[in-house]
Amino acid sequence: MAMKISIYVGGAAGKDIKTASEVVQAADSMGVDCVWSAEAWAQDAITTLAYLAAKTERIHLGTGIMQISARAPAMTAMTALSLNEISGGRFRLGLGVSGPQVVEGLHGAPYAKPLTRLRETVEICRMAFAGEKLQYNGDVHVLPRPGGEGKALRLDVNPANIPIYLATLGPRALEYTGAAADGWLGTSFSPDHADAHFDYMRKGAEKAGRNLADMEISTQVAMSIGEDIEGMVATAKAGVAFQMGAMGSAKTNFYNEAFQRAGYKEEALEIQRLWKAGERDAAVANVPDAMVTEFQVLGTPDMARARFRKYREVGVNCLNVRLDDKASAADRIATLEQIMEVASSVD
Repeated sequence: MAMKISIYVGGAAGKDIKTASEVVQAADSMGVDCVWSAEAWAQDAITTLAYLAAKTERIHLGTGIMQISARAPAMTAMTALSLNEISGGRFRLGLGVSGPQVVEGLHGAPYAKPLTRLRETVEICRMAFAGEKLQYNGDVHVLPRPGGEGKALRLDVNPANIPIYLATLGPRALEYTGAAADGWLGTSFSPDHADAHFDYMRKGAEKAGRNLADMEISTQVAMSIGEDIEGMVATAKAGVAFQMGAMGSAKTNFYNEAFQRAGYKEEALEIQRLWKAGERDAAVANVPDAMVTEFQVLGTPDMARARFRKYREVGVNCLNVRLDDKASAADRIATLEQIMEVASSVD
């Protein structure tokens, strides 16, 4: 079976939606599986997808991710059901806990019990998708609110079977993903060190009486196909250093911790230390080649095919590609055509 390919659109999509739409329409015609919308501190995850739903016919539309602390679970469910309806059943709900810098700094919500909040959000959304009354007694969410005038309501929307994907990185969250999710949106993942994630997911799946084959395993991958391997590796190091140093606080950085579990503890911590100290160039210089080559797909078409096989062998079903949002639509489409050609030729 050929490896499925999905793509991401992020904050830049909202700044140049016409270009993003052109790329996604081309992806739709190529057979790309899904377009995932990012949500950090730029555009929200839904508005761009609603626009793209009207511009496409087959490609699935997923949130990668909706931040659970930014919305009440019922609103998350209402939004998901609405977009699923207007897209003709093509929506996938991707959820994640984000991190304390965004949750507490941007949304003003406490970053407390993130996994409990995630589990309760998933359970409430599934109740809503099934057309049930939203009556729930959790540690974080209680519906209706006690002591008030509220009553349990059923959403006035057609029920739908919307798959829920979880973007998780920490061990306990990965275990919950294996137990409960329809799909995983992975990152900081290497097929050379798959057990750094899959050991925990497999444990959760087994406790729930299922296995990882019951869910879609997808992971975000930066891809560069060409002959200048040394140049590709050098270019990619800045992104790795940013993940290690900037994607979280010094205390909480799930990306950094994932690289640590994969065997790069000293390197990840040193890159983080340099980044936090403002020594950005030194942080990039301290990224070893292996922290690029083992976590990305780059090189000649033959090298890319070999990496695709490696991902497939460990159980990954889909690779999620983030195209260069600074490139023109024509260049992004050409890159995607090349990736799809390589993916389709993997035996």
